[in-house]
Amino acid sequence: MQYRLANDRIKRLQKEVEELQKVGGALKPGGCVATLEFVPNEDRVSPPMPAAFSMTMLTSTASGDAHTFRELSDMHDRAGFTAVSEDPIPMSPHTVVMAKA
Repeated sequence: MQYRLANDRIKRLQKEVEELQKVGGALKPGGCVATLEFVPNEDRVSPPMPAAFSMTMLTSTASGDAHTFRELSDMHDRAGFTAVSEDPIPMSPHTVVMAKA
């Protein structure tokens, strides 16, 4: 079962990279992509709201999860983006993740 879960996760991550590549292909060089995310810390149990969202996704969807910034940055890098940054929104559980094409 662990192999299956890891395999599903790899397939899902690859699909997300492919989607980012499509977005990058639609941008002019130097264009910017921004996504609004729940970004848990590396421990995946903090801060509370992104961690709760991650738990909800893991327990109520076939392959859902919330990604750490390291994972999101890696996805953007693999899709050809540069200068990936995270900007937490004050007084909100959301983070804006930005990258340049």
